[in-house]
Amino acid sequence: MLDTLDKNILTELQRDARISNTELARRINLSPPATLTRVKRLEKDGFIQNYAAIINRQKAGYDLLCFISVSLQLHDTDQVTGFIKIIQEMSEVLECHHVTGEYDYLLKVVTRNTEDLEHFLMHRLTPVSGVARIHTNLVLREAKSTSEIPLK
Repeated sequence: MLDTLDKNILTELQRDARISNTELARRINLSPPATLTRVKRLEKDGFIQNYAAIINRQKAGYDLLCFISVSLQLHDTDQVTGFIKIIQEMSEVLECHHVTGEYDYLLKVVTRNTEDLEHFLMHRLTPVSGVARIHTNLVLREAKSTSEIPLK
């Protein structure tokens, strides 16, 4: 279980994963060696899965963000496994979630423009074996976008 110091470490690292161990230790009021020991334990225990740079998608040329709902024809193991494997290989798909409701999966997808989106839908997603229905929502503006999990 996470104690207050662990939560403080994770909160600080979510805000700035490039922070030095010395600065992290100062912010949480702990010695640098003790802080490093805790960070290593949090990594080993799987609380910290990865460190990554968060790229501004628009500056990188990906102006279109959309959410695509997908229904499968059947829900047998082979079809589901095949769908997930193919989706994991599609670089445009940032996230894929198995959801409840009218559709089976919710995809978060980026493309450069509507032409690229059309190509993605018509030539990459629709032909996937087992796809029955697709519904696309375009994001007009991101009101909030974060990867920070509230730990306090």
